[in-house]
Amino acid sequence: MITRREILKSAMLTAAGIAAGAYTPRLARAADPAPAAAPAPAGPFLLPPLPYAYDALEPHIDAKTMQIHHDKHHAAYVANLNKAVADHPDLASKSVEELLKDLSAVPESIRTAVRNNGGGHANHTMFWETLKVGGPAAPSGALGDAIKAKFGSYENFQAAFTKEALGVFGSGWAWLSNGPDGLILEHLPNQDTPLSSGRTPLLGLDVWEHAYYLKYQNKRPDYVAAFYNIIDWSAVGARFDKSKTV
Repeated sequence: MITRREILKSAMLTAAGIAAGAYTPRLARAADPAPAAAPAPAGPFLLPPLPYAYDALEPHIDAKTMQIHHDKHHAAYVANLNKAVADHPDLASKSVEELLKDLSAVPESIRTAVRNNGGGHANHTMFWETLKVGGPAAPSGALGDAIKAKFGSYENFQAAFTKEALGVFGSGWAWLSNGPDGLILEHLPNQDTPLSSGRTPLLGLDVWEHAYYLKYQNKRPDYVAAFYNIIDWSAVGARFDKSKTV
């Protein structure tokens, strides 16, 4: 006959074995693998590689945000744009800029998809190319002169650009663009771009929450202030020079 003491002893041994079994695999578990690279989208539009390491913009933009922003969000825009034009070979042969400059020529059934995802692709491609640590602290050359003529000083430009960035309700971008009437500051919703209004985007700041929330949470003003530390004004100036010849 099994005694009460033997029953209690058996129960204690079983419980210890279960605990050990649950704990040992946790100790032996391998480290989480590194995030996989973004898959190559199927279609005419391609995700450009990030032109620097994920942590290249630290401490202003953190590495995790850069990885998710490029490999997930930008990749999704490219994939969805390819999906939208899959049955339209005439559109697939055009550049994304050509599509966005003439949205009225895009079939109405896919126009919103091209506007949103094409805009997301074009905007982010330019955004990556605009960011750099250790670049010029302020615009110079023809762009510097144009900014001073338009805003009075670089500091006045910063204040006006910040106002646009903080004025976005929800998701969108702040833009400096060049057009027939010269330099224009504005903010646009979602992934809309000055290209669709006949202007050349020179400088854009993504203020969707996915662009800054991991590091700055709800402190968008801090993110906007940090942005001025990583603008590659040489790249922005080159866009301005090119826009005058188009």
